[in-house]
Amino acid sequence: MRRPPPSLILAVVAFGVFVAADDLTVVSTMLRQIIFDLEIPLPDGLDDAAWIVNAYLIAYVVVMPFVGRLSDILGRRAVYVGALFLFLAGSIWVPFAPNLPTFIVGRVLTALGGGAMVPVGMAILGDIYEPRRRASALGALGAVDTAGWVWGPLYGALLIRYLTWRWQFYLNIPLSLVGIAAAWWALGGLPRPARRERIDWLGTAALTAALLALNVALLNSSDIQSVGSLADLSGQQSPNTLPLYILSAVCLVLFIAIERTLTRHHTGPGFALDTTPPHPHTPTSPPPLIDFRLFTRRNFTPAVLVNFLIGSTLIIAVVNVPLLINVIEFDVEQAAVTSGWLLSAMTASMAVAAYAGGRLTERWGYRPVALAGLLACAVGFSLMGSSWTAATPYQQMAWHLAILGLGFGLVIAPIGAAVINAAPEDQRGIASGLVIVLRLIGMSVGLSGLTAWGLHRFNVLRTLIELPPLDDPGFQTALIEGLTNTTVAVLAETFLVSAGLALLALLVALALRRDTFTADH
Repeated sequence: MRRPPPSLILAVVAFGVFVAADDLTVVSTMLRQIIFDLEIPLPDGLDDAAWIVNAYLIAYVVVMPFVGRLSDILGRRAVYVGALFLFLAGSIWVPFAPNLPTFIVGRVLTALGGGAMVPVGMAILGDIYEPRRRASALGALGAVDTAGWVWGPLYGALLIRYLTWRWQFYLNIPLSLVGIAAAWWALGGLPRPARRERIDWLGTAALTAALLALNVALLNSSDIQSVGSLADLSGQQSPNTLPLYILSAVCLVLFIAIERTLTRHHTGPGFALDTTPPHPHTPTSPPPLIDFRLFTRRNFTPAVLVNFLIGSTLIIAVVNVPLLINVIEFDVEQAAVTSGWLLSAMTASMAVAAYAGGRLTERWGYRPVALAGLLACAVGFSLMGSSWTAATPYQQMAWHLAILGLGFGLVIAPIGAAVINAAPEDQRGIASGLVIVLRLIGMSVGLSGLTAWGLHRFNVLRTLIELPPLDDPGFQTALIEGLTNTTVAVLAETFLVSAGLALLALLVALALRRDTFTADH
């Protein structure tokens, strides 16, 4: 079968990624109506309702390493089309769900399909584009992915206003069918694996359990997402997540032991230079899910570490900016509109910069573009942390967020290209999965860590609020003003911490080295 041109394959892959990215964020503006229609009692059912979002995020993360490796073994077309079928099944299931548990099952199905598309899509671009052209293609895919995040909440708001939340999933059905047909046709000419490997089911189970326990623990430690201010949360008791962290650590150690054993028993074609004698039982041993020799290859380790740190800072902007606006604006609906407008300044800038970053990476290499992006992140966060108060004009906030988005966007292409170019041909799927997973884990770790630190700072600073006597007529006004200013000050401090993390990522990015094919032509 004659393969379509790479640009057409990119368009087909980007279509599926856009639909999945939209589904990731669209529910944020639909939650109130979904909770009402599913008859979830409030406030008692708020923790249960949080799983509308949390279940999607967990399934989205957990599926990526396995499905990335699966595409290395079974071929990209089969796995990408299979992901679209899962997404289709979930989209059919969700609108007919009569209650919350059934609804969550459907959301998990859509998350498994949507989460699979991004790493497999990146691996497909690694297969069809020569190394010196990959950064541009990955930048375009990153721009489309980010555009889907931007479009999701707006699209959800329009559907809520003129139709119902169920139409999001009704409309996913024809879009998925179009995506399936286009992908089956366009991806038919992709190279197929030279040999069919066995799947490392034991390693997959151990890694899945580790990621599942870790993400549940981190999400339960980050209840700040569901409150209006730090004052709302300061008196709440967080659930005991220590057993989950212990379980995650045990499963991770088990996974590493399994993978190290399989690595010693298996020499894959991508590591042909390895001189380790083959184990006599190699034919009966599956290749490892993650071959740790990936981390010894040029640029791989610094690239995935940068992505982890970027994830830990990105989530702070996404969560703490709306939280700050909720504190400043007393009108809930106005706060939601303002938060959406401000974040769109960041995400729109991020989408444009992702494409530009790909083109610049082809010309200058990974390191200069990644360093420029990380420096812009540090500058954006520093401006936010040093100048944002309750009186800061929204236009000024928007400009600072646009600088931040510029930085985030510039980093996408060089980091993605560095990882994929570092991986052997038969490891591109798992490499793509790892780079996305580490960014998402970074988001969870960053949110959990900075939330805990922010709450500690709030509890310290609120004791310093100067208030008039309790019977003074101005006591209530002074209390509200003091709590507002304290909350804004603490959130500004989290932005300064994020600037420090961006500078740390910049130091890590100095280890990136230029590949020969990135030379100017």
